[in-house]
Amino acid sequence: MAESLRVSLASEPLALGALDGRYRAAVAPLVDYLSEAALNRDRVHVEVEWLIHLTSQSVLPGAGPLSDEQVARLRAIVTEFDAASVNELAEIEAVTVHDVKAVEYYIGRRLPAIGIENLTALVHFGCTSEDINNLSYAVGIKGAVEDVWLPNATALVKQIEAMAEANRSVPMLSRTHGQPATPTTLGKELAVIAHRLNRQLARIAKTEYLGKINGATGTYAAHVASVPSADWEAVAKTFVEGLGLTWNPLTTQIESHDWQAELYADMARFNRILHNVCTDIWSYISIGYFRQIPVAGATGSSTMPHKVNPIRFENAEANLEISNGLLDTLGATLVTSRWQRDLTDSSSQRNIGVAFGHSLLAISNVAKGLKALDVAEEVLAGDLNTNWEVLGEAIQMVMRAEAIAGVEGMENPYERLKDLTRGQRVDGARMQEFVQGLGLSADAEARLLALTPGKYTGIADKLVDHLQ
Repeated sequence: MAESLRVSLASEPLALGALDGRYRAAVAPLVDYLSEAALNRDRVHVEVEWLIHLTSQSVLPGAGPLSDEQVARLRAIVTEFDAASVNELAEIEAVTVHDVKAVEYYIGRRLPAIGIENLTALVHFGCTSEDINNLSYAVGIKGAVEDVWLPNATALVKQIEAMAEANRSVPMLSRTHGQPATPTTLGKELAVIAHRLNRQLARIAKTEYLGKINGATGTYAAHVASVPSADWEAVAKTFVEGLGLTWNPLTTQIESHDWQAELYADMARFNRILHNVCTDIWSYISIGYFRQIPVAGATGSSTMPHKVNPIRFENAEANLEISNGLLDTLGATLVTSRWQRDLTDSSSQRNIGVAFGHSLLAISNVAKGLKALDVAEEVLAGDLNTNWEVLGEAIQMVMRAEAIAGVEGMENPYERLKDLTRGQRVDGARMQEFVQGLGLSADAEARLLALTPGKYTGIADKLVDHLQ
């Protein structure tokens, strides 16, 4: 048997997935919100704020307010969280075999230096792991959406809006069912895209990020047993809201994750619309409506030197499909849990960053692809000029209006235009000859004789104003 020529790379610090390898630069901003390290930092953040909240409210006898310096030093545990902290947590977890317990011990180790070792028992007080996890995920996802994904998606839509404005009056042949149809303008079609995407961004911007901190089965049982005098619902509500989240008053052991499913459905819908944009732009490139601006030094094909391929849009398509596969799975999985708790959500949520990453990568590619496009107005004009038959709609509608006004000889307008145009090309001269033989009123005939495919765009250019 021949020896394998493969040298093992498993011991090298190499990325398994493309997002942490080839595409790292495009998705790097998400690392601060959705990586495992970020999750652990947010767990530390939630645990520290819970400790501060309990003491500031004097919820437990003997655990009164901390000094400003002590509060600042507690919060420094979060702000100073770094690579060494990640390694220390990993070492603790190797013993506890429990990630949230490791966080509790990590914080406990630092209390003596702050002079509050007597409050070690207050770390993670009354909490189940999911109390910390649901809040940490909510904080991280909220940051990822509001600080990274939404600004990038919004910038892309603004880019499309600018293209719509610049091309609002550029006439373009429509294609319904892939066939020549009533002309439009390039700007109006781009405005349709921007309008659709903006509606999804508006929904995403209004997302409610829910959280809870109510114990092992959502009953505050341990809280009430230990400190029956406290108004634990008020304590929980003010804490969750203090994290910038919406308090969920009714849960099992887990926060139900319905808000996540709602968010991912909206993001997936944005992705799907953007996927449609990619396929349309790709098709317009293929028929010459857009020219691609070559990048100096770039190679389109390893063997065909003339090629400039629409790779940005193709790459975006693939990444949007991967993102949606994950977002759809997350949305379906996270809203279900056996009885009061199972752990399917725990493994699922570790892929949130991957789902966001592929969407962000696609947004980046579409933005770069659009920047490298130049509108070939002469191609659009030539296409219109070889499809005079699209004026058949206008002519038969004018004939209908003439018939209603009492003009003689306007019978069967649709059928007459169908005989003239269906399945065949009609040039400008033949179309005008047909119009002149209809017996229209002088005004109607003049309007139709002045009409060309490039002028038959209705108020398409004005419709772009709806983006304002």
